[in-house]
Amino acid sequence: MKHAELFKGFSKLNHKQRLNILKTAGLIDDADITYLEKGGLQNIDLGEKFVENVLGYFQIPLGVATNFLINDKEFIIPMAVEETSIIAAASKTAKWVRDNGSIKTEIIGTDIIGQIQFAKIKNFEIFEKNILLQKKYLIELANKEVAFGMVARGGGITDLRVRKIDRGDDYFMGVIHVHMNPCDAMGANIINQVCEFLKEPLQQFTNESVTMCILSNLVDTKLTKATVTLNVHDPVLALKIEEASRFAELDPYRATTNNKGVLNGIDPILVATGNDWRAVEAGIHSYAAISGQYKSITKWRANGETLTGEIVAPIIVGTVGGVTTLHPTAKLALKILGIKSASELSQVIAAVGLVQNLGALRALTTVGIIEGHMKLHIKNLSLGAGATEKEMPYLVKKLEDILALTKRISLSTATEALTDFRKKQSP
Repeated sequence: MKHAELFKGFSKLNHKQRLNILKTAGLIDDADITYLEKGGLQNIDLGEKFVENVLGYFQIPLGVATNFLINDKEFIIPMAVEETSIIAAASKTAKWVRDNGSIKTEIIGTDIIGQIQFAKIKNFEIFEKNILLQKKYLIELANKEVAFGMVARGGGITDLRVRKIDRGDDYFMGVIHVHMNPCDAMGANIINQVCEFLKEPLQQFTNESVTMCILSNLVDTKLTKATVTLNVHDPVLALKIEEASRFAELDPYRATTNNKGVLNGIDPILVATGNDWRAVEAGIHSYAAISGQYKSITKWRANGETLTGEIVAPIIVGTVGGVTTLHPTAKLALKILGIKSASELSQVIAAVGLVQNLGALRALTTVGIIEGHMKLHIKNLSLGAGATEKEMPYLVKKLEDILALTKRISLSTATEALTDFRKKQSP
């Protein structure tokens, strides 16, 4: 049975029913259900291996977004996130796209980047010449001595490039960019080891001193692109979304919030799969500013009733190694996704980020942020006000009515409504 049929009405099911649907779809088994019903990871021993001074675990809700059809393949998207409306908006917008358009993705480039810094170069021309003369040897040496595991999997060091940076003090800084194809790993540890390994031979060949070696999270040599093409059946709406996009493309104040909305879709998948969300965020923000002005990472254009959007960004992730391999919830998330390669994972992540952005722009240009977001935030406000399970239905309905009438609600609104309800219930 196709996901579109199997997951219809998924959000209205209870916890047990949702797990059974995932099992019916072949995405999880009985052992996974038992693990999830117990609340996920309980044993503190694994935490002791991850970080220092462990006290326990900070639990974040793990849900799934539905309705995603990417490159004609169905996906159920695990998302670990605490913010209300993200999963609902992703699922709702994905259904809109699935019913009226398509999502296509691709990878542009293969390599991540490591940097070796020479802080102050005496003669840059000689420095560059000496490195380029030994370039082939250095690549072969690094692949043989350090990156041999990557080479065996079809990757490894592919290039060395020399960059010249003006220090502004009559000297130049020399930076060597080490390019490596990491295959299905994020590759951070190996590229750092390669850069450290190359430190000594580079110093010998140049008679200059290396200051530091570290990977770069601005990986413009390996970009992920996702494109949404959609018939919105409303040229006015399509044009409104284009104008909202242009706002974020031209104004860094708006671009920042726009890109945060994109990351609302991206970060929860990174967290769920055990990937380094901080590294991906840093890379995306840097790439958004690579022109010299911080801009939207997405772009939408209207052509009559047709709306086309795209995202191009560095999304460097892994499906092997580190937390992705060690954490049982991360392994379960990858199992639900049905993904084996890092490239496919980055494409799914880009697609979800773009769809999340579309959902936000649609809401902002129609019902607005208050009705679109706050309506889904009502349960949180009710809990924050201290409503019991029996009081929740009344308070939720009351806050929905207040929101519809006044277009605003807050925790104080919820608290006052709950207090009023309790007074009426008292004998």
